[in-house]
Amino acid sequence: MKINCKAEIVKIETLKEDLYKFSIKAQEIVANAKPGHFIEIRVVDGIEPLLRRPISIYNLDKQNGILEFIFQVKGKGTELLSKRHVGEKLDVIGPLGYGVFSIKDYEKVAIIGGGIGIFPLYELAKELKQQTSAKVDVYLGFRNRDLVTLEEEFKQVSDALTITTDDGSYKISGFAINELKKDCEKQLPDKIFACGPLPMLKAVQEYANQNNIPCEISLEQKMACGLGACLGCAVKTAKSPSDAPVYWHVCKAGPVFNAADVEI
Repeated sequence: MKINCKAEIVKIETLKEDLYKFSIKAQEIVANAKPGHFIEIRVVDGIEPLLRRPISIYNLDKQNGILEFIFQVKGKGTELLSKRHVGEKLDVIGPLGYGVFSIKDYEKVAIIGGGIGIFPLYELAKELKQQTSAKVDVYLGFRNRDLVTLEEEFKQVSDALTITTDDGSYKISGFAINELKKDCEKQLPDKIFACGPLPMLKAVQEYANQNNIPCEISLEQKMACGLGACLGCAVKTAKSPSDAPVYWHVCKAGPVFNAADVEI
């Protein structure tokens, strides 16, 4: 159920120079949201910029009705959003999306993320730890030491946390997918969950398909409306014929998909 509300900003944290975490009071959205959902935010009270900004949900505090999201300043919209203040109210629509992460009583799961794609994976890991008996192994990849984010937070919601950096400046040198593969040689997980840059998702998808491991991926396509009206966030289905391709729209069918069902 989509809800449009005026959500009060109750806390703002600067995580990095251009990376912000907002906590907003949005009780109705929080009550209906699940890991993998996202929200659409009008960044200013006026009409410029006109389009809302889609942002994934980082954390849900169900008891207090607090929703937390993290975003990086990348353009005019997110720059304007970063200048908002505690006590102001944001025009928010959510929870949005149809495909969400599956919370089940797995024996062992692997969660892998890269860059800013790690943010929607926190609520997933937290709920798996709180609601199931699954062993949760988390793999996070970053370009370098300066970009490593939320290490302590993910430690609290995982049984084992592996961090890699492309340049080797922090923890393990290389890509997170390589560490996941090494651990899979010892024991295959019941499920892989992933969110991050497309090259990482393609590598995870290929590995999961080759080894018959159920896998869910959250896609971060650019969205103009977030409601399925503009049809701008299309992704091709994996089994559609080449002469008559079939597309799903990430904002409505996703953003979480079974990895075997989409072509990325």
